[in-house]
Amino acid sequence: MPHWQFATGCRAIYQYTEFTAAGGLMSYGGSSVDSYRRAGTYTGRILKGETPAHLPVQQSTKVELIINLKTAKALGITFPLSMLGRADEVIE
Repeated sequence: MPHWQFATGCRAIYQYTEFTAAGGLMSYGGSSVDSYRRAGTYTGRILKGETPAHLPVQQSTKVELIINLKTAKALGITFPLSMLGRADEVIE
């Protein structure tokens, strides 16, 4: 859990959902599951004989917003209902 967030009162937005699940305020970034799936696809193509230099560079197309309401309450932060409605996951 990011204890420094509580000690300093710092509000932080993380890239990875694991930090939010561990007590971070919120995360906004590419889906880890999607990234691993793409890595598996690339690995399969390389193992089938394709040259890595000829494979296109790809970015994650799925972005996730995760909000931890328990941490928000501890920091005295409230989120608008419209933002909570857009979140992919809300941790209570």
